[in-house]
Amino acid sequence: MTNNEFRAMALNLGGVAESSHMNHPDFRAHGKIFATLGYPDASWGMVKLAPQDQKHFIELHPRIFSLAKGAWGLQGSTMVQLDAARPDVISQALDLAWQNSAATAKPRKARKAASPR
Repeated sequence: MTNNEFRAMALNLGGVAESSHMNHPDFRAHGKIFATLGYPDASWGMVKLAPQDQKHFIELHPRIFSLAKGAWGLQGSTMVQLDAARPDVISQALDLAWQNSAATAKPRKARKAASPR
């Protein structure tokens, strides 16, 4: 899988915008980063998964997925080795990460209507 294929899959999900975080591309939905590209180098991506999903993907596809270092990994950041990745597997992981971003998003506060003067 290439960076452009990963990017296209991420951007194909609803309401996703590409931005930049710490000098590498990220993908946001529902106000949350759910995937990134290019860290630690161009051969890697990242998906933010729930712990049970992270464990599942790492166990089933150890050549593709690995735990990110430190607290990030413990919080669901899952590294993706793009050279080993299969589109069908990455599509599933990105979809779950996108769904998780919706589930953890804080609801927006309703704005007060301006009172007539």
